[in-house]
Amino acid sequence: MLKDADLQILRAALMAERDALAKGDEASATDRATVELDQQSVGRLSRMDALQRQAMAQATSRRRAGREARIDAALLRMDQGEYGFCLDCGEDIDPKRLAFDPTVPKCLSCAKG
Repeated sequence: MLKDADLQILRAALMAERDALAKGDEASATDRATVELDQQSVGRLSRMDALQRQAMAQATSRRRAGREARIDAALLRMDQGEYGFCLDCGEDIDPKRLAFDPTVPKCLSCAKG
């Protein structure tokens, strides 16, 4: 069982990470935008580079969204008093595991399958 102080530390870390993800997503908005044909560029390679940057920015955005969803789920479990307990077996999740990744929803045994 987690102490209230530990829970507050984990909540603060989750909130800070969520804010950082949101800022990163805002900063990369132009990279994810539709690539426009620039007639002044030096041909195909420039367009291919732009398309590659766009694809990488979109993939990064999808990873950020996935992480944000896991953070939101962890914060919801905190609000409901269910944080720190395995979603499968109901046992306590090792505090070291939560310190490593505060979003984990399962104990190590259940995560292994």
